[in-house]
Amino acid sequence: MDQTRTQAQAQTQAHTRIEHDAFGPVHIPADRLWGAQTQRALELFTIGEERFPQGLYRAFGLQKLAAARANRRLGVLDDERGAAIEAAAAELRDGLLDAHFPLTIWQTGSGTQTNMNANEVIANRANQMLGQPPGTRSPVHPNDHANASQSSNDSFPTVMHLATALELRDHLLPALEQLQQRLQERALAFAGVLKVARTHLMDAVPMTLGQSFETFAHQVGHGMDRLRDTQPRLWSLAQGGTAAGTGLNAPAGFDRIFCEEIQALTGLAVTPNPCKFEGMAAHDALIEVSGALNVVAGSLAKMANDIRLLGSGPRCGLGELVFPDDGLSSSIMPGKRNPTVAEVVVQAAYQAMGHHLTVTLAGSAGHFELNVAKPVLIHHLLRAMRALGDAIRVFAEKLVAGLQAHTERLEQQVSHSLLQATALNPVLGYDAVARITREAMARGIAPREAAVELGLITAAEYDRLVDLRAMAGLPPA
Repeated sequence: MDQTRTQAQAQTQAHTRIEHDAFGPVHIPADRLWGAQTQRALELFTIGEERFPQGLYRAFGLQKLAAARANRRLGVLDDERGAAIEAAAAELRDGLLDAHFPLTIWQTGSGTQTNMNANEVIANRANQMLGQPPGTRSPVHPNDHANASQSSNDSFPTVMHLATALELRDHLLPALEQLQQRLQERALAFAGVLKVARTHLMDAVPMTLGQSFETFAHQVGHGMDRLRDTQPRLWSLAQGGTAAGTGLNAPAGFDRIFCEEIQALTGLAVTPNPCKFEGMAAHDALIEVSGALNVVAGSLAKMANDIRLLGSGPRCGLGELVFPDDGLSSSIMPGKRNPTVAEVVVQAAYQAMGHHLTVTLAGSAGHFELNVAKPVLIHHLLRAMRALGDAIRVFAEKLVAGLQAHTERLEQQVSHSLLQATALNPVLGYDAVARITREAMARGIAPREAAVELGLITAAEYDRLVDLRAMAGLPPA
């Protein structure tokens, strides 16, 4: 037994290195760049499997890179250490160090463990670049140098803002612009295609299929406006507040120079938050983004549901739209085609709505000078943005762009629609027109035929007054 234990210990030591922190020695996998604090957190928080989206790590790379540049400009870091930290942070920004971030989102509410994970990885990588092995904590120290002029309490909210702003600019808004373009193309293609409007799920007056898609395009446009309106608050960064918002241990001007460096690195019009306390204690700006995203999710669910209902059939449903073939089918019914993309969009929208609830609750978790639900807040916000952005892009290109109108079905429905008789109200009055629609419904005939047989109007007069194109707002054919 003692021999087996000794062999196991020897094997462990061969595959680990020892790092020391204020609490003593820690065994760390030899091929990983994280340090003692990360390893302690990894062993303490054995909760769940949810990890931050990659965008958060990219934003941490940007944050540490800009902080190092600001510290060099202010004389806090010498050029050798500063340059090494910058190079390591750039690797994190570029996705080269993802394997060295093992923690889940379940950690302290300030995100301190992930901030320290970044500090330790950057310090160890910087030391490697300077010819020293991981774990030496010299010449680059994770706290003294990688975290210089910073605290988890201002760095993590800054990273939250950066990750969200970049996801919004580079992924979500372009996807929405793509969808709006495809919807506008369908609106133009269907501009002259008459259909029966439906209110309360029941037949109403004539309109065009293009008007339905114009509605969708306007919804998307309003959604983009709402998201863009959040950006000024999103670009306001808490960096420089350090532990509680006072800026303790950060040199004068650090917040301004940090923002200058972020602007140079990303093109984002970021500015120092004039009240660092607000940027650290509350995350209203992120709840605002989530709220705008929640509206977009509601719009998308309506669009996708409308489209899949309009395409239902092909023979026993509404059948007004013809879906592009996605190559998928039923496991038992040969040749069956389902609205798969529309269903994916609806599911992504529902998930985003659920994420919004979590973001809202997490945003309310600010106690005095610090919000303590930052990890779960940013995890859910970024997940919602990514899933919805991806779903929007697929929706635009794999479904909306290929939609066709079933013109024969639409023409038949419009020609027999009961409520086309509404155009006769100014001439015959409401009650007389009600007689026409009742008679047509009861006998299964067109309202034109019913109106003539009831002796209320001649066929020629009916044709003159009931102009289906005019009723839909179209010019004469």
